[in-house]
Amino acid sequence: MHEYLKYFFLFVYISASLLLMVYGAHCYLMLLLFLRKQKKCRNEINQAVQAYNHDRKATDYPFVTIQLPVYNEAEVIERLIESAIRVDYPAERFEIQVVDDSTDETSEIIDKVIQRLDKNDIAISASRREGRKDFKAGGLAHAMKHAKGEFIAIFDSDFVIPGNFLKRTIALIDPEPDVACVQGRWEHINCHENWLTRAQSVGINGHFAAEQGARSYNGLCMNFNGTAGVWRTKTIYAAGGWQGDTLTEDLDLSYRAQLEGFRIIYDFDLECPAEIPNNVTSLKSQQKRWAKGSMETAIKLMPRIFKSPRLSMFHKLEAFLHLTHYFVAPLMLILCSCTLPVLILAPTLEATWLVASLWTIIIISAMAPCVMYTGSGIVLRRGWFSLSHFPAMLAVGTGLCMNNALAVIEAIRGKKSAFIRTPKSGSAGTESKAGRYALKADMLPAYIEVLLGLYCLYTFIFYINSGKYLFGFFIGAYSVGLLTFGLASLKHLLIRPKVEPEQIQNDG
Repeated sequence: MHEYLKYFFLFVYISASLLLMVYGAHCYLMLLLFLRKQKKCRNEINQAVQAYNHDRKATDYPFVTIQLPVYNEAEVIERLIESAIRVDYPAERFEIQVVDDSTDETSEIIDKVIQRLDKNDIAISASRREGRKDFKAGGLAHAMKHAKGEFIAIFDSDFVIPGNFLKRTIALIDPEPDVACVQGRWEHINCHENWLTRAQSVGINGHFAAEQGARSYNGLCMNFNGTAGVWRTKTIYAAGGWQGDTLTEDLDLSYRAQLEGFRIIYDFDLECPAEIPNNVTSLKSQQKRWAKGSMETAIKLMPRIFKSPRLSMFHKLEAFLHLTHYFVAPLMLILCSCTLPVLILAPTLEATWLVASLWTIIIISAMAPCVMYTGSGIVLRRGWFSLSHFPAMLAVGTGLCMNNALAVIEAIRGKKSAFIRTPKSGSAGTESKAGRYALKADMLPAYIEVLLGLYCLYTFIFYINSGKYLFGFFIGAYSVGLLTFGLASLKHLLIRPKVEPEQIQNDG
């Protein structure tokens, strides 16, 4: 029995390590593809923008609808609307549509702002409906019935719309009938608020440089990020419209549009500043929605993707790694759980070359995010910032593994849940605000994170004392991350009120 147990744990450990290596290699590939073409493609995009806007008359611009989907956003709604009315675009060629599903004073604030702006002849209205069926996707679908724009720009409430947004995005989408969407790059209003926002900014920069750039510049399937983008209205309908059967309606629509033969363009040089979650509970809620929604989209669309005659096998494999990226979370959970048994059984392993090979695989895989984030940071002229804050980013990545793994498992099981929007506090710069909204947090997952963190800490101590330095060093990072997130969640449960009314079952 002892022999069987030894090889069972070893098999699971090796399998998880190899799969993580695949996702690690994918990070290296994305960075390489991005760096290979980023200068040329960015120059071409900037030239196209200048050429389109040169000497163009106001009446020559297409009509655009700016949609602002909101739900209980009293802290930031005025900031969002004010930025929308200041866009540099002919006033008679755009309208603002506040897609309001709010159940609190946010609706009153919106009505007061609309009443004030109405006197300035600014076309602005609120789109409201009964209930919240299909959540954000349902709200957008309902609002589209009344939208007049040939193009629809979408911004979530945590953003500040840059003045040049419409003139850049319309210049890229209007002349190209096969372009469905143009996505801007997220920037950060409160990047320096605390260690958590700094760490998140490193990860977001990596996604919006290496990953989105690599996919766009090389003709791979990329995704609209749900905000800071503009869509061709008829393309939304051609792709099947907004659908609420996943928690990532943006990712779902993006892939359906590309399966129909349309393209998505990424504008690296269009900076769209947004607020980053400034506490662990909000970040966990956001990441759970993204992780679960990504896996739901993968389950929904991968059969169509693999059958598509439009995509090469390379495109299909990259799409698979893209949509299933959050599967690294359960793999990380398996790895940290199996490390102690493997360390205990290691003396009985005869093939020492196997242990050395595992070490090499783990090191290469573990370094992949660091290389991608640092490379992205260099292009953004923040190389040292990315490198110096990678330890904090590592703590975030390991701390979220339990949270995201549970989300992935829920998606695989087909369990439906509500779209829980991320609370915004209105933070900016280094100023920290708690905000009036708080999420309900589950006690059990937080306790599990703490217990798993203590288990990893014991494993790390065992590793140090055993002198088996070939593998196991990374378990210390798991311990730090899981304990940090688990204890922060328990603290939040004790001191924050549970005031959010939105955690209802998905009725869509």
